Amino acid sequence: MSDVEIKLRSTLTCPHCGHASEQTMPTDACQWFYDCASCGAVLKPRPGDCCVFCSYGTVPCPPVQAGHDCCG
Repeated sequence: MSDVEIKLRSTLTCPHCGHASEQTMPTDACQWFYDCASCGAVLKPRPGDCCVFCSYGTVPCPPVQAGHDCCG
């Protein structure tokens, strides 16, 4: 067992306009899309990342924090 404290809040930053928004990450599913509230861009994970939090967030998704594959 791991004693890693899983963080559930992450700040997503839009790579198009720079808008940042703190979001709560789901613990039971990947979030593959996120609509930027500022410019309307639809964010998708970068190649090799499992979700938008791993690509654009300040904190990776809960499964990755715990050392597991995300949604795999």
